[in-house]
Amino acid sequence: MNDEKGFMEIKMSSGWYMTVSLQKSDRFEEEKEYVEIAKERNGQKQRRFNINPKYVRALGEALVKFADENKL
Repeated sequence: MNDEKGFMEIKMSSGWYMTVSLQKSDRFEEEKEYVEIAKERNGQKQRRFNINPKYVRALGEALVKFADENKL
């Protein structure tokens, strides 16, 4: 895991990484922030999911609850 502010990288198998980063949108007048969760290999993002920052805590809590219920 990388501790840089606004960025985290989790090593998976076969050279894959899951990256979680705080991004700014260039598409809107106001620089809106969003959290990007991506699957990456060799510096290329293969899959991406963008989430509004106000839902990140709820997602994290749901993941922890799921892991606890399934003994992961």
